[in-house]
Amino acid sequence: MQTPPQYSPARTRVAHPPVTEKPQSATDPGGIESSLLHLLQDHHRESLRLREQTEKAKKEAIKNAVRVSDLMVDAVNGGVQETFVNEKRIEYEVRALAATITRFMKQTDQWLTATRAINTAVKEIGDFENWMKTMEFDCKSINAAIRNIHQD
Repeated sequence: MQTPPQYSPARTRVAHPPVTEKPQSATDPGGIESSLLHLLQDHHRESLRLREQTEKAKKEAIKNAVRVSDLMVDAVNGGVQETFVNEKRIEYEVRALAATITRFMKQTDQWLTATRAINTAVKEIGDFENWMKTMEFDCKSINAAIRNIHQD
C-alpha cells in the first residue's frame, strides 16, 4: 500500500462546507457586492495615496538632486572663477610688460643713436685734430723751407 504524498499546510486543500446561496432580501441588498465594492474603493484610495506619496518623494528627490547639482556647480565654478580672474590679471600684466618693453626698446634705440653720434663726433674731432697736426707740421715745414730760402 502506498502512502499519500505529504503536502505542506499551505498547499493542502481544506474542504469547505458547501456554500448555499441565500436569497437576496431587502435588508441585505448585495452583501457580497457591497463588500467587493468597499474593497475596490479601499484599494483605489490606497493606490491614490501611494501614487501621491510616490510623486511627493519623486519631487523631493528631484529637488535634492538639483540642490546637490547646484552646490557642485558652485564648488567647481568657484575655482573656475578664481582661475579666470587670475588669467585676466596675468593678461593685464603681460600687456603692461609688453608696453614697458616697447618703451625701453625705443629708449635704447635713442641711446644707441646718441652714442653713435657721439662716436662719430669724437672720430671727427680726432680726424680734425689729426688734420690740424698735419697742417701744423706742413706749415712748419713750409716755414722752415722759406727761412732756408731767405738765409741763402
